[in-house]
Amino acid sequence: MIKHTALTIAGSDSSGGAGIQADLKTMLSCGVFGMSAITAITAQNTMGVKSIMQVTPSILSDQLDMIFTDIFPEAVKVGMTFNADLIEVIATKLSEYKAKNIVVDPVMVATSGARLINEDAIDSLCTLLLKEADLITPNIPEAMILSGLSRISNAEDQLLAARIIREKYDCSVLVKGGHMSDDSMSADVLYKEDNSYFWYTSPRIDNPNTHGTGCTLSSAIASFLAKGESMEDAISKAKNYLSRAIAAGLNLGQGSGPLWHMVPSCCDNTDTMKNFSSINDNQILL
Repeated sequence: MIKHTALTIAGSDSSGGAGIQADLKTMLSCGVFGMSAITAITAQNTMGVKSIMQVTPSILSDQLDMIFTDIFPEAVKVGMTFNADLIEVIATKLSEYKAKNIVVDPVMVATSGARLINEDAIDSLCTLLLKEADLITPNIPEAMILSGLSRISNAEDQLLAARIIREKYDCSVLVKGGHMSDDSMSADVLYKEDNSYFWYTSPRIDNPNTHGTGCTLSSAIASFLAKGESMEDAISKAKNYLSRAIAAGLNLGQGSGPLWHMVPSCCDNTDTMKNFSSINDNQILL
């Protein structure tokens, strides 16, 4: 029986591979009851985004009120926010209801390359929403924007970006290394509010179908936080789940296809995908 709850605040993906649809599938697979507040409706498939229509700030506000005043979420994942007006609503409501375990995936560009946030909304994202977050999960291009670095090309750059973002926004940050050029391993770094940091490394999986990986990972992290896991363990289990979803080898569509979200989320002793390591401030493990 599912006992825990989580909320996703994000855009809708008509092809089902990312956004709200991926989030709810992930939450269910990870053993929590998922709820949603939709920020925008996108017309998209595995090859790209055709059009986007935002919801009104008032309907987004009403969605959040109805959720928080009835089934209070134990964790919140925030994805596509689209514009400054919607970001202001989200930040205000998260603060008003004292939401906990807030994971912000600062979605800026889709896998296909389509822009998913207005240029003038980035400042609102940084000044209003990120200060409410417990964890931010940027990929390399997003980490460059948030940190102000012009280049992140190696582990030292990645760690530096994580440190800058943590200090800038006063929350933990997971800088994902999936966009790095190393062909054999993928490494993400968690930089926590207490200035400790952890590297998560795993073999890259040979599967070009990666539509919705960022949405899936952040939703899985939120799910495990809702179940009471520590941040380090929540990320470790979420990465295990993501690896399983990619390795399942679902092959749909003509572009970058979706993952298979209904794989088991549990971590067992035979799981070779897990390689979670804690290191001190003078070491880098890849």
